[in-house]
Amino acid sequence: MNKIYFITGSQDLYGEETLRQAASDSKEMAAFLSGKLCGIAEVCFEPVVTTSAEAEKVCVEASADSDCIGVIMWMHTFSPAKMWIRALKALKKPMLHLHTQYNEKLPYDSIDMDFMNLNQSAHGDREFGFICTRLGVKREVVAGYYKHEDVIARIRSFAQAAAAVNFGRTMKVAMLGNNMRDVAVTDGDRVESEIRYGWNVNYYGIGDVVSIIEKLTDDEINAKLAEYSEKYTMATDDAAAVREQAKYEAALEKFIKQENISAFTDTFQDLHGLKQLPGIAAQNLMAKGIGFGPEGDYKTAALGAVLFKMAEGREGATGFMEDYTYDLTSGSELELAAHMLEVSPVFAASKPEIQVHPLGIGGKEPPARLVFDGISGEGIAVSMIDMGNRFRLVCADITLVKQPQPMPKLPVARLMWKLKPDFATGAAAWIYAGGAHHAVVSTALTKDDIRLFAKMTDTELVIIDDKTDLNTFEQQLEMIDVLAGLKK
Repeated sequence: MNKIYFITGSQDLYGEETLRQAASDSKEMAAFLSGKLCGIAEVCFEPVVTTSAEAEKVCVEASADSDCIGVIMWMHTFSPAKMWIRALKALKKPMLHLHTQYNEKLPYDSIDMDFMNLNQSAHGDREFGFICTRLGVKREVVAGYYKHEDVIARIRSFAQAAAAVNFGRTMKVAMLGNNMRDVAVTDGDRVESEIRYGWNVNYYGIGDVVSIIEKLTDDEINAKLAEYSEKYTMATDDAAAVREQAKYEAALEKFIKQENISAFTDTFQDLHGLKQLPGIAAQNLMAKGIGFGPEGDYKTAALGAVLFKMAEGREGATGFMEDYTYDLTSGSELELAAHMLEVSPVFAASKPEIQVHPLGIGGKEPPARLVFDGISGEGIAVSMIDMGNRFRLVCADITLVKQPQPMPKLPVARLMWKLKPDFATGAAAWIYAGGAHHAVVSTALTKDDIRLFAKMTDTELVIIDDKTDLNTFEQQLEMIDVLAGLKK
């Protein structure tokens, strides 16, 4: 079970009565928040910290606890910040600094100095905030009464992001084949990915999956076909092609379980031993939360798995998507996003159809795939790129829309969306930032969720939204590059 340590700061000058009350209040608050984070993490009350030794001890314990995904810090009273220096330098888990009070309202008729000394978060949290800033500690600050819904929502977002980051720290990613030849933006430093995020990315030969395919039983293949029949509409007479995809998915599921894989890539340049490029196989696995990146794009595959984890329990869809082509009607510009095959059915506006069509690339048999029109709604597109000396996240607000007209001759799943603040600005900003043609699209997450992920992993982030101005945006990128150069 994921845990979040609830750590309360005080000092040893107040006396036993005040400290007992601080502990009682903190325990009650931790229990309340634990109920609100049910399904994400248990909020665990820790003894009130009154000395530097106690502060260091609890931060070291949190950092060493594999079940701990983060900490909530709160100063109930004044807590001299020099006593937190060693503790904060030892802390290796994401931190939420909760600026709140046990009491919502002031007891105007009875307030006295005893009340003031006990309930002085306004004082203590500023002291604690200073030392965090002085030490350069990355943290999320949430201010407001802890029982208010907006504050709870922000704490839940922190917990979900922390859970996703923690998930990524032990994640394994399989590259079935390698990066597509001569392609730059999908490549990346796999060693640095593991150093920064914990993503253990390794090459596997496609033969590792082919050997599993060859040993599948009819019962295993038929079970997968039954799953397809239940979920999707069969719109092809080519049962053999669909059966071939069922083999691929059944084998990939075994491979994923055997190697403890959370995300994978493939490439149509390395399909030795396969008759088709995986279509339904990859699509159906994505819908189950397995990250996927085509053409060897391990960064998108890993990011997809992490963001899918972050979106658990929320309404909306999250998955891989690729920029493909545009409708450039003046004033009504739209992007058509799709891929050769691999678009997750979580984006389907209605029940997907299983169809079989020639691929026209890769020199293989026509693959079975899911075909559907996409959902509508507000969303984000997130791209991760390797800048050589650091990773960058490019996050754009988008509006997914219903396609204006049918596309009867386009045999792939697709989404359509509007760029913000407008097409010219949004597209140019993405290109200036170096954003890839692959992204993770989500209608469940927002740019604030990506901001949390970037903060927790110390990843560079640029945002494109309805406030983006190209001149300011270019200046921002130049400043980021200058600062990154100073850190080399």
